[in-house]
Amino acid sequence: MSMNKLIKAALLPIFLCFFVSGTAFADSPKDDFNPIQTGVNSLNIAPDARGASMGDLGVATDPDANSQYWNPSKYAFAYGKGAASLSYTPWLRKLVNDIFLANLAGYWKLGSGDNQALSASLRYFSLGEVTTSYPDGTQNAQTINPYEMSFDVGYSRKLSEKFSMGVVFRYIYSDLGFRDTEVSGQSSGASAFAADIAGYYTTYPIIGRNECQFSWGWNISNIGTKVSYNDGEDPAFLPTNLRLGTSFMFPLADYHNLAISLDLNKLLVPTRPREKDYVTAEENTPENIEQQKEYTDALEKWENMSPITGIFKSFTDAPGGFSEELKEITWSLGAEYNYNQQFFLRAGYFYENAMKGNRQYFSVGAGFSLNVLRLDAAYMMATAQTSPLDQTLRFTLTFDMDGLRDLFGRRK
Repeated sequence: MSMNKLIKAALLPIFLCFFVSGTAFADSPKDDFNPIQTGVNSLNIAPDARGASMGDLGVATDPDANSQYWNPSKYAFAYGKGAASLSYTPWLRKLVNDIFLANLAGYWKLGSGDNQALSASLRYFSLGEVTTSYPDGTQNAQTINPYEMSFDVGYSRKLSEKFSMGVVFRYIYSDLGFRDTEVSGQSSGASAFAADIAGYYTTYPIIGRNECQFSWGWNISNIGTKVSYNDGEDPAFLPTNLRLGTSFMFPLADYHNLAISLDLNKLLVPTRPREKDYVTAEENTPENIEQQKEYTDALEKWENMSPITGIFKSFTDAPGGFSEELKEITWSLGAEYNYNQQFFLRAGYFYENAMKGNRQYFSVGAGFSLNVLRLDAAYMMATAQTSPLDQTLRFTLTFDMDGLRDLFGRRK
């Protein structure tokens, strides 16, 4: 592959992301604000500092202990025998100080050929301490501790020297903390089951005298049941997500490498019908009554829609047509510099259309690696000064199993 062709292939997705977001740069009236609604939204929070520091991406970057979230199929190409990581994120720190996300993840290679791996992760999202009471004050206030959590296991395998696939099975639990149905209507936590399916392709082209790395990846995550709040009366779709991405790594000099990566995301969840899209006639007119019925029928159909049907429906159901479907695509662009795989500097940008949530922020981060452990940190800077996501920090500590084994082996 020639240098020009390789550069064009690497940059094409980057130009595509600007084309996708370019349709959304026009100012959107508040009435057009139409984000996709899901349950257990904490599943969409990036758990680790490395991916977060590059604008929340990781579907095609080099595999690490946290690939379970980004792309579990990457584990089959992991360099070490195994690794485990612990991540901590204080969430919405500009508003409160007791909301956080904790994540534990890891993998272990199977067999002597290093062609397959088992992986697992456990995430816990605490919504802090909340005090509630009856509106009329007839009952004493109660303190609750709502949280969401998930546990999953995965398996990945190389199908060729350059391509691998992986699957993950996940249990999800969301507990809003309420137990008195007269106060909240929520009598117990809500459970759900989901699965991920992913693929990863990587190759090492020679450009000049240097060996580079060119990778593609995809991951369809959280394909599963609905999460049923209020004893099944209010079912919500899981945040089923399609992630596509590419990464291109090239050496700058001996021991100096730079990787540029891009991720595109789209929630595979149908858009909830809005009354204003159906009801336009004046009240108490025959036309208004008919439109109200159409809206009620559409809402009932959406509530009863199966998750699998919703996945296919999500590509064509936006009220604004194809242009609005494009606005549902978020993109992340990031870069990672490393010196001899021991010192890392990272930066990235995340974009979401104002009509679909308006999350837009820069991120930076750094990390250093020793024989046994690696420490990474990330810092988010929202472009909107009023954003509660501004100044978000993440920390990740990763332990390398090969290093630990060698360390204890020398002590013996």
